Amino acid sequence: MKFIDNLISIKYPKETEKKELWDIQGILKGRYNQSYKFDLRPLKNNTKKGSFKTKADKMVFDINDEYIVVDVEELHQHLNNKQKKVVYLNDLILNLDWNIIITKN
Repeated sequence: MKFIDNLISIKYPKETEKKELWDIQGILKGRYNQSYKFDLRPLKNNTKKGSFKTKADKMVFDINDEYIVVDVEELHQHLNNKQKKVVYLNDLILNLDWNIIITKN
């Protein structure tokens, strides 16, 4: 299952929006009625880089049999508050209020 299979009302960035650092926009099926922009960039060497310049609302981590979705604004606040540049996904799941785990079928 791909992450896109969890979305409805899908939109892709236009050429001018590609610099905004988001990959897909849509509504999570059965969870929310709000459309979000998602950062789907894959992990490289077990790490994922982000940017404070992103226009993405949510960041998606593709981990084994799950997708873990975190709120980008809350992630940025967490990084600023802790004055960290590197965080671990398990810590984010425990410390961020907005995150969801979607099991792959």
